[in-house]
Amino acid sequence: RAGGTSGVLWGAALGALGRRLGNRAAPDATAWAEGVRQAYEALLRLGGASPGDKTMLDAIGPFADALERSGDLATATEAAERAARQTADLVPRVGRARPLAERSVGTPDPGATSFALCVRAVTGTSIGAEGEA
Repeated sequence: RAGGTSGVLWGAALGALGRRLGNRAAPDATAWAEGVRQAYEALLRLGGASPGDKTMLDAIGPFADALERSGDLATATEAAERAARQTADLVPRVGRARPLAERSVGTPDPGATSFALCVRAVTGTSIGAEGEA
């Protein structure tokens, strides 16, 4: 269960990822990186937020960037966790936290944090050279 619009956002992101990965063959690191990027872009289109607005985008973007650069899920997860922590310095400009404005400074964004926690849950599995996850 997720509050606000996060369920819809997760659905859009996971739907985009799933469409890219498909179900016919084990995806390789490139497919994973492309899928995460497509999930990020789906959120940009749907949610009306931009990077720096103190949303889950602020963790997914760095995750996608790191995954594209390294092809390594653990490295990308570390980038997402670092970025989620850094949202504590941001003032929300959209979403449910927007009315809190300056009062939210010092607290990481829940969406960014939940994204980082979700990808941390799968970091015991890495994307191998053969595309196995």
